Amino acid sequence: MKIIVPGKPLKFLFRSRPELLQFAGRLFPFLHWWPMVNRQTLRADALAGITGAVVVLPQGVAFATIAGLPPEYGLYAAMIPAIIAALFGSSWHLVSGPTTAISIVIYATMSGVAEPGTPEYIRLVLMMTFLTGVFQLAMGLARMGALVNFISHTVVLGFTAGAGLLIISTQLTHFFGIPMPRGISFAETLRQTLYGLDDINWYVASVGMITLLVGIFVKRRYPRLPYMIAAMIAGTLYTLALGWIPQLDAHNQIATVKALSGIFPHFVAPDFSLEALRKTASIAVAVTMLGLTEAVSIARAIAVRSEQRIDGNQEFIGQGLSNIAGSFFSAYASSGSFNRSGVNYESGARTPLAAVLSAIFLLIIVLLVAPLVQFLPVPTMAGILFMVAWGLIDIPQMRNIIRTSLSESVVLAVTLLATLFVQLEFAIYTGVLLSLMLYLKRTSHPVILDVKPDPEEGSYHYSADTGLPDCPQVKCLRVNGSIFFGAVDHMQQMLHRIGEQSTQKHILIVASGINFVDVAGAELLAHEAKRRRRLGGGLYFYRLKDEVVGLLRRGGYMNDIGDDNLFPVKRNAIAAIYKKLDSAVCRDCKLQIFRECRASLPNGDARLAVNFPVTGALSAGAPPDISK
Repeated sequence: MKIIVPGKPLKFLFRSRPELLQFAGRLFPFLHWWPMVNRQTLRADALAGITGAVVVLPQGVAFATIAGLPPEYGLYAAMIPAIIAALFGSSWHLVSGPTTAISIVIYATMSGVAEPGTPEYIRLVLMMTFLTGVFQLAMGLARMGALVNFISHTVVLGFTAGAGLLIISTQLTHFFGIPMPRGISFAETLRQTLYGLDDINWYVASVGMITLLVGIFVKRRYPRLPYMIAAMIAGTLYTLALGWIPQLDAHNQIATVKALSGIFPHFVAPDFSLEALRKTASIAVAVTMLGLTEAVSIARAIAVRSEQRIDGNQEFIGQGLSNIAGSFFSAYASSGSFNRSGVNYESGARTPLAAVLSAIFLLIIVLLVAPLVQFLPVPTMAGILFMVAWGLIDIPQMRNIIRTSLSESVVLAVTLLATLFVQLEFAIYTGVLLSLMLYLKRTSHPVILDVKPDPEEGSYHYSADTGLPDCPQVKCLRVNGSIFFGAVDHMQQMLHRIGEQSTQKHILIVASGINFVDVAGAELLAHEAKRRRRLGGGLYFYRLKDEVVGLLRRGGYMNDIGDDNLFPVKRNAIAAIYKKLDSAVCRDCKLQIFRECRASLPNGDARLAVNFPVTGALSAGAPPDISK
């Protein structure tokens, strides 16, 4: 059978107008990869699609349970949204659908607005999904793909770990059979669990434990098998076995998941009322940022392995369109899934057609297994969700952050605690805000190193490791960082301290590490140059970047700094500054820091210039051993 490739006729059609083909490629990104489809790629994508459909089946039911929705809504989120995201995204392997983090955010935020599982709750969730898609699409069209870079990996790590603990806490009542009121806080859930240990229903708990143990065993011993499905089957069979023992009366004590009310995602328009908009807009903003962060970070992680270039803005557009379309087909907010995307790549997917086929295969599988869902025990679902939640807590990464950086550890801890104890949509904002505050603190304090010229003859380098003492008249500094409005105060304090308690009226700044100077920074440098001249000294720059010099010239700041005080690469700045120093101070100084100092020694003291030790100053009574 010959595979017809639509991409070639399109290229022929636009051969005389290549700009139209380029525009069509931006409007319909699938035109870029569709020409790659052939018999071999179709076979590989079909196998990957079947694998993905099997994986998402238990996940969709579990995630919908987390979100407080009927189980079929998790499956709906893996159908239409997955197809749209694959067609309009830029990644060839990203698979969209329901995710754990978004599900827990929806439950934690929307449960305060409406009773989970009710028609009102579903109506508001679909409206929130529509708004999420609109926000994502608007950000993509506005080319704001770089915004997700401000949500650091540490924030995502802390949030997902907190989400995992929240999932565990919400399932404790189902796992142990301890009755608890719905919607209580994390702390109250733990308290009621501890005080309710005597009320554990051991029939219910045994079902959860069997599910958990089988799932862990299969995942570790047979990693290629779908461990969630194996755990579901084990828990269901164990529950049926208990039901066959009349004396236990386990059948009436162990609740089961409700049967799927619908297999095909039906068309339902979201509620566009002002009341629904008011209740869901702020939640949609949080879900927007979380969903985009998940999708782009996962797409980039897999692109590193597949050697593909990812367009963040196009991913925004693809995710936005998928959520807008999904909201009309009973799908709640979706995003990229790391598990399913990783399985898709490892299964040999060649094009995004694999994600499209996965959604189609999922629909076929659901047609076959839908009647069996009603036999699935609730404690079995709790055991499955325990495994999902534990997978969100990346202990090795958290341990590495704690060991590596104190500031990142603070961000991690604050984000995790905020996820557990404050409104969930604000946990992300808290982590991002704290990350930005720490970033601004670091950038507002550029690293300023005390350096000296390399004593080797012919060297133009400046080093902080020479061990030489300070020159009484010249201070050499290396500035690593930008001089902008946030760093002006720190720089001003550092510069003013130099010379207040010493005779160092001249400052040489090794400026190769200064990448950016704004107007406030330029005014600071010009003011300091004038102040130094009034003191009888000067402000000098070695290796100042052309971009920075251009800004200083355009603003007229070079009139105060002086062109003769800029020294390009491999220009001996000390030789020029040395001529401006106070000769009387130089005559009395025995340190001889610079090569120019030693070159100007009288013949009678020439021995001091030979093999000058770079580990420190000369001692007053012990001249160097010139025999070495």
